[in-house]
Amino acid sequence: MDTTTRAMPAFLPDGSVEVPGFTLPVSDLVSAQAAAMQRLRAEMPAFDAAGEDGDIAARRAQINAYMAPQIERLRAAFPVSIVRSVIGGVEVLDVTPAEGGHDPHRVLINLHGGAFCVGWDGVALVEAIPIASLGRIRVISVNYRMAPEHRHPAGVEDVAAVYRALLEDYAPGRIGIYGGSAGGALTAQAAAWLVAHDLPQVGAIGVFGAGGVPFGTGESAYVTGYTDASFPPPPADGSAPVDITYGYFAGCDARDPSAWPGWHPDILAHFPPALIITGTRAMDLSPAIFTHSQLLKAGVRSSLIVGEGMGHCYHYQLDLPEGRDAVEAIVRFFRENLT
Repeated sequence: MDTTTRAMPAFLPDGSVEVPGFTLPVSDLVSAQAAAMQRLRAEMPAFDAAGEDGDIAARRAQINAYMAPQIERLRAAFPVSIVRSVIGGVEVLDVTPAEGGHDPHRVLINLHGGAFCVGWDGVALVEAIPIASLGRIRVISVNYRMAPEHRHPAGVEDVAAVYRALLEDYAPGRIGIYGGSAGGALTAQAAAWLVAHDLPQVGAIGVFGAGGVPFGTGESAYVTGYTDASFPPPPADGSAPVDITYGYFAGCDARDPSAWPGWHPDILAHFPPALIITGTRAMDLSPAIFTHSQLLKAGVRSSLIVGEGMGHCYHYQLDLPEGRDAVEAIVRFFRENLT
């Protein structure tokens, strides 16, 4: 290749960069399975993660139908008992290993993904089943209130209600909270909410596919809008992006500490040990990196895993070695940090 004639980025006076068109090859650092999946995307229909359809009931049904085959595979590979229940006045799924023998002294609260408007209970089961089985631990997945029926802080209020009820049976240091995507952001919100409302802090949190600042902040939303395309990049004309949360944060300031604690070092200083997982092709890469850095600056023990060539919430994909590695890291993290 003649490097003297290749297209070069143009650096503009305002600091922006005009990036020339280029072809991004499959990374030679990913597993053979992940490389094969990347090649298959040429033949796969795109999944509309933005979900601009205004019919939320149809959207929720679509997501659950999309997740159903994966849940069937997970239940075959990871036998669990699933009981629908109510804890603290909130509907939950109580997930435990099918053959019993789970840790009676520790529990995890799972907050499902789904852009604060969908994901119950399809995404919830994808997140809870393997963790409960591999971790030999009880997982309580929370049906927190979502948009368009509700607004922030409805979801975190429900998480706090479940947590308060679980404190009757578990020490706070033996309770963990984790979630992916919206559930990852909600996990960070919950850690901040507990501090603000004089509740004891949990033992550890897992923020996956998210951070403590809004989705769309930082560079990764722009870059991965073209390298992954699961989520559209921010509009080039500077107009407001499509609100995939169906207005969940309507009226909420973008730096509200109850919604986005990553901006507030004084709040982060009270966080428990955190595990943050993202990918190089994930739109949440920048929020995750920023949150990790801010936690370290605040003196909090934080661990960051960035999956090479991986997209948003790749830990859902247990058929990939990278996804299985991420789930096993999650299990180890909570085993080591729930005292």
